[in-house]
Amino acid sequence: MKISIVTLFPEVFNPILDSSILKRAQKKGLVEFELVNLRDFGGGRHKVVDDRPYSGGAGMVLKPDVLTRALKSILLRIKNLKLVPSEVEGLKIILMSASGYPYKQKKALEFSKINHLIVICGHYEGVDQRFIDKYVDEEISIGDYVLTGGEIPAMVIVDSITRLIPGVLEKPEATVNESFSEGLLEHPQYTRPEEFEESKVPKVLLSGNHAEIAKWREQKSLEKTKKIRPDLLTQTD
Repeated sequence: MKISIVTLFPEVFNPILDSSILKRAQKKGLVEFELVNLRDFGGGRHKVVDDRPYSGGAGMVLKPDVLTRALKSILLRIKNLKLVPSEVEGLKIILMSASGYPYKQKKALEFSKINHLIVICGHYEGVDQRFIDKYVDEEISIGDYVLTGGEIPAMVIVDSITRLIPGVLEKPEATVNESFSEGLLEHPQYTRPEEFEESKVPKVLLSGNHAEIAKWREQKSLEKTKKIRPDLLTQTD
């Protein structure tokens, strides 16, 4: 899988991409990351990438022509050299946006099966709608709050997708029973020592009875979900 990231701040990604599971995934040849500096495609001597919004308003808006040049630089490096994104098989373009669709584990799994994902990091007041209408497949939000830019959300997307690619994790089953995979929060976890500050590991986890352990875990997952995220129990998607 290849993930291309269009950003004004490519330098912030390297510490994340070169660490832990993301680093190992690259070494295994399972994922390739490409950082595209939007400033390289800006106009004029000062490489301008934004302008004031029509009809007024606070902040600046990323220019559609600049974004298009950056996007087409990626498409030109694709083997068949097609310039129309919809014609490139296995390609999806997403824009990180506070007004996008809520990002969930189901979407992470969907994205992990794509051949080439292009992530556009929004910034300032937003992105010219004409670029979105013509080139963006989906606008994605990681939560109901506003961040300075799309870089941190893009990192969240990259991490959540990469760990789901077959072969990335040493134990593939690690992604099966975790939070949100089955619509519930993950059950509590315990490790050694068996007793910590007068608190003991639940006896059922020491019993060796796998059926009872599974039953306990399911019950605790349900209890935790009811307490912390009851909305998950009523969701149909």
